[in-house]
Amino acid sequence: MTDPAPRFPAVEPPDTGRARTVSRLLARSVPGRALGRLGDLGAQLAGVQAGADPAPFARPRAVVVAARHGIAARGLSAWDESATERLLAQLAAGGGPAHSAARAAGATVRVVDEFDEPTGAIDTSPAMTAAACADAIARGMQVADEEVDSGTDLIIPGNVGVGDTTIAAAVYGTLTRTEPVLAIGRGSGIDDEVWKIKVAAIRDAMFHARGFADDVERVLAEISGPDMAFLVGLIAQSAVRRTPVLLDGALPTVAAYVAERLAPGTKRWIIAAGLSPEPAHIGCLQALELTPVLALDITAGQATGALAALPQLNMAAEMVGEVLDLLRAE
Repeated sequence: MTDPAPRFPAVEPPDTGRARTVSRLLARSVPGRALGRLGDLGAQLAGVQAGADPAPFARPRAVVVAARHGIAARGLSAWDESATERLLAQLAAGGGPAHSAARAAGATVRVVDEFDEPTGAIDTSPAMTAAACADAIARGMQVADEEVDSGTDLIIPGNVGVGDTTIAAAVYGTLTRTEPVLAIGRGSGIDDEVWKIKVAAIRDAMFHARGFADDVERVLAEISGPDMAFLVGLIAQSAVRRTPVLLDGALPTVAAYVAERLAPGTKRWIIAAGLSPEPAHIGCLQALELTPVLALDITAGQATGALAALPQLNMAAEMVGEVLDLLRAE
């Protein structure tokens, strides 16, 4: 590629020693053992947060990026192409699943709607140029820096755009050598006829990328979109800045898999929020060795599933912190 993606600084590991200490303390007490996976989450939070004990997140922020995928013109979604603009208008007005979930979870939402040119249809042409891909990654890195510098202590990636699960499946299938029919899910709730159209589009995109399947940056440029490239930059740079990421959804999770390939160690700063029926989502969680907090089958995008899991994380932090206080008082 003539325009290589920005290079990420080395990703430092979380404080695994602190996490192990919390785990050992919990294992020694009846209340700690009784917390089950909430105790595991609390110990994990102790490793990725700055304090000695886990604490509820004070300034969690969902960053939702939009894109117009050219492949959506193939009619491979239960949504029509214009749905992207309607969803964005809803978000701009403070509505939609993201804002509802954020209000309930005590988070805020930032919408990034800067990639307004339709991408190439990935079954017949490149999604974007190498330069456009590099710019989108760099913009994601910049937004991560802006958020961390402003005090955000948890970044929650999200996306909106018709055709996003097609993009996720094509990238996942290419990078993991997974057959198209095994990489594809039902996305927005498509029927069998639309499923056939979607499989054909993914198959053709993967065939196009077969000769450079080991070139992660080129795969990203040719068969993804600026939203995925943006999220790769956002997630990897968050890890570089030692800021945890709460992850949900097929496209953000594939972006996290790509981020780990480009910035090894990123996965250790990621908390998997939920599980959806999308094979690309499931496969990338397995590749990243992440166990989700919830399994609600949410496919709404917009970071909705992650925001739904956020109260569980904060509860885990509260409960583990209380147990640790009791142990110290004994």
